[in-house]
Amino acid sequence: MSRLQLALNVTDLDAAIQHYTTLFGTGPAKVKPGYANFAIALPPLKLVLIENAAAEHGSINHLGVEVETSEEVIAEHTRITAAGFGTVVEGETTCCFAVQDKFWVEGGPTRFEVYTVLAPADSMFPADSACCVPDELVQAEAGRCC
Repeated sequence: MSRLQLALNVTDLDAAIQHYTTLFGTGPAKVKPGYANFAIALPPLKLVLIENAAAEHGSINHLGVEVETSEEVIAEHTRITAAGFGTVVEGETTCCFAVQDKFWVEGGPTRFEVYTVLAPADSMFPADSACCVPDELVQAEAGRCC
């Protein structure tokens, strides 16, 4: 099952967790320092909360589609590049306390990723970075990270 991902910046993680738990009638699937995610069945949604005191409350951090397998990531990459979109392929990386296989779509008003979760991880970001977004996109967006 694929599902839309919506990653929001929040200024108070605990308050946001309480709000979205009540709103969707289910608690978070994962809570880590500065991070929480919800795996909501109906509507099929992966809601990600990223605590970011400097960001506008509730602003979109990024969007994406979570798919079930790496084969689906490859199929989506093939489809999207055939449609003429540029991409940044990360392959296997750590992001949001998970090992993921992913790529990012270039352009558009909001960052957009297609990914699958391969395994849990102990860190928010790759070991050599302070950001889940690839360097190419951070530079293209004038240094905007998470």
